[in-house]
Amino acid sequence: MDVSQGYRESWEGFWSATSDAPGEAIWDSDPSLASVPHSELLLPYADTSLPVVDLGCGNGTQTRYLATCFARAIGVDLSYAAIEHARRADTAGVAEFAQLNLVDGDAVRALHERIGDTNVYMRAVIHQSEPPARPAVAAAVATLIGERGRAFVAELTPASKTVLQQAAQAPGGPPAKLRRVFDHGLKPAGATEEEIPELLKAAGLTTLATGATALAQTEYLPDGTRIDLPARWFVLGGG
Repeated sequence: MDVSQGYRESWEGFWSATSDAPGEAIWDSDPSLASVPHSELLLPYADTSLPVVDLGCGNGTQTRYLATCFARAIGVDLSYAAIEHARRADTAGVAEFAQLNLVDGDAVRALHERIGDTNVYMRAVIHQSEPPARPAVAAAVATLIGERGRAFVAELTPASKTVLQQAAQAPGGPPAKLRRVFDHGLKPAGATEEEIPELLKAAGLTTLATGATALAQTEYLPDGTRIDLPARWFVLGGG
């Protein structure tokens, strides 16, 4: 299967209109608020001699941190413009970046054949994917980790939609970074509470650990409160 043309264009348009400034994308939080604590949850289960693939890497902020934890780090994203951002930002050349459509099973299998079993980091990808594509995204995680890899997956819960709706109704309308998300037709927090674990299980993934968290954003409410979106995290192994 494939993603819709509109979905692809939404992401390409978003990243094409985004500058290289750190934090301009609302989810481009500092690693200390994302991949650092997430890695602490994953590492007890993971073989760090295996690579790690950052699915939906965007401009590569988290990928560059993950490169300090694993033997090799590869960031992949649907958007060519995002990959260009990531390569420009990686001035030290610590990671690798490539365009990849996660719902293209042949392309995902080709990546697995090239690098072998790998660890996976995926933050907030399934919830904003088009509903028909979500099983394929979960299946991509299972394909990549194979038998030896482990995955860390964090996804927004429906409570995040309430937070975003409240932010959008602030005096003066949505904060600028959130408005850009809406302007490009992106739809955050689109999955139900039950859907994510069901998708992961159906893909043949086994939950080794899970818990509640919040994904810190780079945008703030008018009163100065940072927007933190309720989420659930999973550490996963193969079936």
